[in-house]
Amino acid sequence: MKNHSKRTPIFLVGLFMLTGSLLFMMPSCNYDQYVAPVYNITDTISYTHVVQPIFTSNCAVSGCHATGGIAPDLSAGVSYENLFLYDLVDTAAPETSVLYQRMTSATKPMPPAGLVQPLDQAKVLAWIKQGGLNN
Repeated sequence: MKNHSKRTPIFLVGLFMLTGSLLFMMPSCNYDQYVAPVYNITDTISYTHVVQPIFTSNCAVSGCHATGGIAPDLSAGVSYENLFLYDLVDTAAPETSVLYQRMTSATKPMPPAGLVQPLDQAKVLAWIKQGGLNN
């Protein structure tokens, strides 16, 4: 018979280290939550150069808020008027604007394929806070 007594302590030490590592990692899983970054945008946000490109790449696409699609039409040239026609922008209470709420909603996200990136959301909110100008 072979003597395994020398291997047993090494096995137990390895098992103890593995168990300890797993126990150490488990509590962290309970607290891992995504916290969206906070952006403090102080630059003037241009509707034409900043907001419209966000709509063009995320919203004014085939089958969504493009010409002939779902209202409002957020295509370049008509989007600004449609935002106010459909009462989607509230410059008195920017965070409660329907536009911003839909861009950041966990239950009714826009676009449905995934939320607009947090930095772009912050740019749209900053534009609304700055008066929602057609600049």
